[in-house]
Amino acid sequence: MLSDRVPADNFYRRLKDTLDLRFIYKATAKYYGTEGAGKYRPAVFFKLILVGYLENLGSDRRIINTASMRLDILYFIGYTLEEPLPA
Repeated sequence: MLSDRVPADNFYRRLKDTLDLRFIYKATAKYYGTEGAGKYRPAVFFKLILVGYLENLGSDRRIINTASMRLDILYFIGYTLEEPLPA
């Protein structure tokens, strides 16, 4: 499992355990599924943007490329190694 490969003291593991993003689903409910990429969870987009900020990544493409290579970021956003990231 991916969680077995991310150390307990890893920043993104601790952030995932601390950050409560349930409010995003309510805040985006009127848009989700009717506009944009409805098949992806709103919290995933928020987390990816946060990763871009924290890692100083200047483009969506760099965020996705970095996330796809980092087990801790995949764990943080809730993806597995087999799942394709949003394109």
